[in-house]
Amino acid sequence: MGNNDQEYRGRLAPSPTGLLHLGHARTFWIAYERARRNGGQLVLRNEDLDTQRCRPEFVAAMLEDLGWLGIRWDEGPDSGGPHAPYSQSERRAYYLEAWRSLRERGFIYPCTCSRKEVAQAASAPNDLDDEPVYPGTCRPDESAEGIARLRPGETAEVAVPKWTSPAGVNWRFRVTDGEEISFTDLHLGAQRFTAGRDFGDFLVWRRDDVPAYQLAVVVDDAAMQITEVVRGADLLKSTARQILLYRALRFSPPQFYHCDLTRDENGVRLAKRHDALSIRKLRELGWTPEQVRAGIVPSC
Repeated sequence: MGNNDQEYRGRLAPSPTGLLHLGHARTFWIAYERARRNGGQLVLRNEDLDTQRCRPEFVAAMLEDLGWLGIRWDEGPDSGGPHAPYSQSERRAYYLEAWRSLRERGFIYPCTCSRKEVAQAASAPNDLDDEPVYPGTCRPDESAEGIARLRPGETAEVAVPKWTSPAGVNWRFRVTDGEEISFTDLHLGAQRFTAGRDFGDFLVWRRDDVPAYQLAVVVDDAAMQITEVVRGADLLKSTARQILLYRALRFSPPQFYHCDLTRDENGVRLAKRHDALSIRKLRELGWTPEQVRAGIVPSC
């Protein structure tokens, strides 16, 4: 997985839905150090697709806090670069192109189920903050008119309903139940997930006409020629989903390095609701960049 002959290209991909916290600092510092150690480039991408939660003041705080930590990037929304724009809110055309490709070749289908309905119908609870296994309510039969899947080696286009826009319904990527997706994580070692058991048909486009996280990340990492993705271990299952998207879109996947999660004194994974552990708050309390980069949760 990945091309070892390529110049190293890493990325930072914060979402400005709140203040960055201690866990972000640790993960982003690891990404920065790995880019430096490999003599490569580091890209900053502003993942601001969630228009209801993303705010300009969080973008400004994000840039300031990362700079205060001592992290420097080579390309980004504040500095430009050959793969601009670097804010996801400005990259809609790229996501639409990918959606059309997946739709025309039968990899995705429209779904009218709400999040609540999916959660209620799921046969078993999923990990916290993870997408529940989709029960298949709207999944079309493979023989249904207008829906087909390309088999390995096939290249012909297939007939599909003439959707001109993804808006109005959810769009799900149809997984092959029982398919095993495996990869070697550069930090955590061999990983293995089974489609249909560990995760089901997953969202690539939301009914409010916003591309889902899985699709946007794959499209952007491929377009920005990222060779290694550094992020938290809570996204291991997302990596399995994204590998399927890389294959379907005929992109070469990067390598992956999933960091250990930073937890509070009760063992709970840090989230943006932990305002007391935000980088901004710790700065106000007199913490140094070195202390914050170490990612050690204070005992209060």
